[in-house]
Amino acid sequence: MAAGEGLTKDKEIELHFQDRLGQIAQETQALLDRLLGSTAIDGERARPARLLDAMRYASLGGGKRLRPFLVVESAALFGVPRQTSLMAGAALECVHCYSLVHDDLPAMDNDDLRRGRPTTHKAFDEATAVLAGDGLLTFAFDILSRPETHADVEVRLELVAALARAAGVGGMVGGQMLDLAAEGRFAAASPVLSEKDIATMQAMKTGALLRFGCLAGAILGKAMPSQRAAFDRYGSALGEAFQIADDLLDVEGDPALVGKATGKDAAAHKATLVNVLGPAAARLRLEQLVAQAQSALDAFGASADTLKAAARFVASRRT
Repeated sequence: MAAGEGLTKDKEIELHFQDRLGQIAQETQALLDRLLGSTAIDGERARPARLLDAMRYASLGGGKRLRPFLVVESAALFGVPRQTSLMAGAALECVHCYSLVHDDLPAMDNDDLRRGRPTTHKAFDEATAVLAGDGLLTFAFDILSRPETHADVEVRLELVAALARAAGVGGMVGGQMLDLAAEGRFAAASPVLSEKDIATMQAMKTGALLRFGCLAGAILGKAMPSQRAAFDRYGSALGEAFQIADDLLDVEGDPALVGKATGKDAAAHKATLVNVLGPAAARLRLEQLVAQAQSALDAFGASADTLKAAARFVASRRT
């Protein structure tokens, strides 16, 4: 049978997506392995072995590398060299991995497993885990500042500002604070959040970094305002879809497949759209978000098929 014979177009696109996702994951892993080498670089005095080991444990321990994939594939639509977009993707992955390390700490979600193995504070200790997270966060901006990421200093500056805002007080960190407050951590009882409140919290906590991954490609490619707006819509819908899918996995997922404990959201009284809407309505909302994400990229034609497949992957994942 000839290559692709007997396959539907949708199946071909899905297989191409899976191939690209795996390839970019391998390339991101290799790049992070190189960047997190033991030799100190200009401006550094030394790289303490235990700290570096913990940073490598947290960032080289697998994962789908969806966020670097979004950067690389979005940038490819604008002809950005692969090594350039991989650098920006690696920076984003450092921020993501730092957030997981801190999120797993006893003071936060108190998780023992991440990606099917002990969390960083279990494999090392809490103090080392805090510092490893701090190290990965700051290292992300080191990566973005390098000419290797982009020759144009204005582009690098825009990437730094955009990632800082996606990760900071008005983005992921702020969303995490809202999430803790929603659990009732700072009051006698958990507050009652509206659907809009939950959507805002999740757009900050989870969606902001995914949205940045989509916008970063447009920034690297010096895209036109209309093109950036399209990726903004795509990234926003994708981020919301990712969180709903994640919340459904916590309710219905197999811990052996998910790679971490499930059922923790309900136990911690977390505010989620699945709890507010119910699983059936949440799945319907998920399908609507996939359609929104895919339609946002219609202007790019078949070149955006792989990114459209990413939206479907986010909604249907089981791990």
